[in-house]
Amino acid sequence: MIVTCNGKTIELPGGATAREALRALGELSGDTLAALHRGRAVDLTGALTGDGALKPLTLADEEGRRVYERSLRFVMLLAIRRIDPRQRVRIEYSVGNGVYVRLPGRKLTESDVRAIESKMREITEENLRFEIRTWSRDDAVRYFEQAGQPDKVALLNTRPYDWFNMYSCGGMWEYFYGAMTPGTGSVRVFALHPLEEDGFVLCLPSADHPDTPTPYLSRPKHMAVFRQSARWCEILGVNNVADLTRLREERGLRRFIRVNESLHEQAMGEIAAEISLARRRVVLVAGPSSSGKTTFAGRLAVQLQVLGHRAWRISLDDYYIDRDKVPQQPDGSVDLEDPNILDLPRLHRDVNALLRGEEVQLPHFNFVTGKQEDGEKMRLNRGEIVILEGIHALNPLLWKPIPRDAIHRVFVSALTCLNLDDHNRIRTTDVRLLRRIVRDSQFRGTPPQETLAMWESVRRGEEKWIFPFQEDADSVFNTALHYELPVLRHFAYDLLSAVPPETEGGMMAVRLMKILHYVPDIDEELLREIPPLSLLREFIGGCTIDEE
Repeated sequence: MIVTCNGKTIELPGGATAREALRALGELSGDTLAALHRGRAVDLTGALTGDGALKPLTLADEEGRRVYERSLRFVMLLAIRRIDPRQRVRIEYSVGNGVYVRLPGRKLTESDVRAIESKMREITEENLRFEIRTWSRDDAVRYFEQAGQPDKVALLNTRPYDWFNMYSCGGMWEYFYGAMTPGTGSVRVFALHPLEEDGFVLCLPSADHPDTPTPYLSRPKHMAVFRQSARWCEILGVNNVADLTRLREERGLRRFIRVNESLHEQAMGEIAAEISLARRRVVLVAGPSSSGKTTFAGRLAVQLQVLGHRAWRISLDDYYIDRDKVPQQPDGSVDLEDPNILDLPRLHRDVNALLRGEEVQLPHFNFVTGKQEDGEKMRLNRGEIVILEGIHALNPLLWKPIPRDAIHRVFVSALTCLNLDDHNRIRTTDVRLLRRIVRDSQFRGTPPQETLAMWESVRRGEEKWIFPFQEDADSVFNTALHYELPVLRHFAYDLLSAVPPETEGGMMAVRLMKILHYVPDIDEELLREIPPLSLLREFIGGCTIDEE
């Protein structure tokens, strides 16, 4: 078996593990959590399956951080099992630099949270091994039935394969989709932050500071929107992807789509009413990539018109400076996420002139020539509102020169609340990536390999330029739709399956496909049920928001 890593090559006997290969190549360090082999994340203790490139995974890698979180979640579940074997645990979503965890049905005090944290530290000090074993689906279903975990039973009954890997540690078996660290001693850096009566935030180390847990960052508006989505889950009767399969079998997906879209409409109407009541004249709409900003802005304009306000929409993309004037970074590259590549002085002049009732010649950015051109002329009349939409709309560089009492700021993002099961969450970033893959392929001629390859750069820009300002918003809107995963699966699965595993982004394609394996497909008849103004239409096509 021939294995390569960082330009080094070695021949190993069949059955050699990733740890043995990295050690022989001189690439194993104390920070190594797992390895990337032939486009897949693998355990260090697992036997390699053949020739191919090998890469150590650490906290510096996105997949390495996922391995760390997954292993730490196991430690947390084992700690709670040792305290109360009957306690249900629900691992929810990312918030405040950590992962939100609930213990449904139990009121938590700070001393309860500290007891869990203390038990977790005991387990990490024991440095128990994570052992992997192949189980049949039938054996796993029987095990989780006896363990009182119906969510796992429902999930595994939808799995398309009869055999899969189960992990054991400290006498507890669990199913996680993805690689694990060698043992509990690899995840000693963490902290628990009490948050609500039944929950806490599990804080992990960051790539920049691997020796200390990331401090909890309070984001009450972010949490409020997640709580709203949780209420929607209760209304819709859907918490896990297996519930979507049940709805399809019960022929309930059509009604599910209608109710989900109605909840979106209601929430948008509430934001429009708030803008109208406060007599705001400038609405700033910001959000990360593939959050549905454009369609949201269009639908908000409709809601405002219902209240008697004509709303004009301006895309911040039209304020890009000429491409040949964009400053280069020291390495010669261009940071396309930097707000300073917008013509901010012109933007401030135009918005303030509109507020004074003057006619303004708006720009239009020609993406073919890379130049600004003259766009349409605009004047705001009494009671009219302008909506500025773009990723940087909440950045103070953009709005501070505009009168504050004229502004209403809206942050939109797809904050996914649907899980695979109680212990396996679906990340918001993964759903946004699926949206972008589908949109780029359908409307921009960009193959999934290119979208996947640029995603880490996009994410870095979001963390630097977008997310720090989300709590400054006056309103936060969740663009996630609880029925969207089957729709995205319908469009994305074949695209992802065609991505070679060993190419750049291949690992992400495999990871996304693992999620989609559990998601039911949707037929063409149900696709026609999605309204033409749905936020999802921005990505799958058929959106009529800009049609007269």
